[in-house]
This record gives sequence, structure tokens and C-alpha cells, in this order.
Amino acid sequence: MKIALIGYGKMGHAIEQIALSRGHEIAITIDAGQQERFSAPDFLHADVAIEFTTPATAVDNFRRVIDAGIPLVAGTTGWLDHLEEVKAMLDTAPQGMFWTSNFSIGVALFRAIAAKAEALIAPYSQYHPEITEVHHIHKLDHPSGTAVTTAETLIGASQGRLNAWTEDPDAAKADPTRLLINHRREGEVPGTHTIVWSSPVDEITIEHKAYSREGFALGAVIAAEWMAANHPRGLSSMPSLLGF
Repeated sequence: MKIALIGYGKMGHAIEQIALSRGHEIAITIDAGQQERFSAPDFLHADVAIEFTTPATAVDNFRRVIDAGIPLVAGTTGWLDHLEEVKAMLDTAPQGMFWTSNFSIGVALFRAIAAKAEALIAPYSQYHPEITEVHHIHKLDHPSGTAVTTAETLIGASQGRLNAWTEDPDAAKADPTRLLINHRREGEVPGTHTIVWSSPVDEITIEHKAYSREGFALGAVIAAEWMAANHPRGLSSMPSLLGF
């Protein structure tokens, strides 16, 4: 499989190592300031593109890949206010796009466990959930995409007791239907997500802690393999890949 790698920072290098170890070829790398490479034959003949860049550049990158007719795997977060625009691009595209806020298989399991936990806990109103995410100081957006999708998972499983998420502690305190997401930026932390259901007498906690970027890189390459093999149209994500 020939991969066009868009974004050649730490994640890009980790993806490159995983892809090569699985027998794939990096056809081209495209980093910031190298937009002319989107016209290169090596890009146009790629089997799939993997994109990990920044919220400010992601949608333009998506457009270039979609216009080229190349299946896209995207890991950038912080662009979801343009989701309808991206879906409209895909409506007429012969190929699809795979996006998730976190490519870790462990995070997908974490969210599935969180949904089951919230469904069990929801009838006991003395327990109220709160999410905290911690990432490295280079991460620009907050809350993390993983925290947002985890919050949406909890809201969907809450049997109506949660209606929205917020980063404002005062808003969460004033309205118990709002789920608080806390964020911290520390050192080179790859990513830690914690859910705590607190009551006046105890608390229940589940947590996913990434040790390195390799888990995210592996998930992205597996998603690229799936896209190249199955050619789905539209927007796909982890449930399609993992079957839950």
C-alpha cells in the first residue's frame, strides 16, 4: 500500500515507522509549507492518505485529498465546526474518509466501557460524572477530541440526565444536566482521559492512559489498511473498523 503522509511531525514519524514495519510504502510526505506536493505524481497515485496536522489547516487538507479521489484517514481534531462542510464534500466523492478523535484501540474500548458504566449508574442520581483530559503542552485545542467524543458517549448513554458538555465549572455546578470537561497541558504527556462518577460518600473511576504515540500510529495504519481494502464511501469511524 502506498501512503501519502500529510503532517510529518512526531505523529507522522511514528506512523511512518509503523507503516514500514507492516510492509507499506510512504509514497510522499507533505508538511507545513509544502502545498505544492499535493500536485506531485507520488501524491496523486497514492492508495490512501493519512493526515495529522493542525485544526487551522485540516479542512483544506481534507479538500485536497478528497478532490484527488484518494481515500483519507484523518486524525486531526479541533475542526468539527466544519463537519457539515466536510460531509458535503464527501457526498459527491467516489471515495470515503475515516476520522476519529483517537485511533487507539484502547480508547475505543474505554469509550465502550464508559457507555455501559453510565447506563448502569444513571438511575442512581447521587453519582455525577466528570471528565478530565491531560495532554502535552504542544496540543493546541481543548478539550481534546477524545474528551468531546467521550462526553457525547456519556450523554447518549445517560437516559436523559445529561444534555450537554461544558468546560465552565460554574455552568456545570449550576446545571446538573451539563457534563464538565476539565483539561490540563503538561510536559510531553501523550494523552490521559479519566471519568469520575462522584457521590457524597464515594466515587467510581475509569481511566485510559497512553504511554506513547505508537498506539495511535498503529490504529491509524490499521484504519488506512481497512479503507484501502473496503473502499467505503462517506464518513467512517472506529465502530465500523472494530465492529462495535
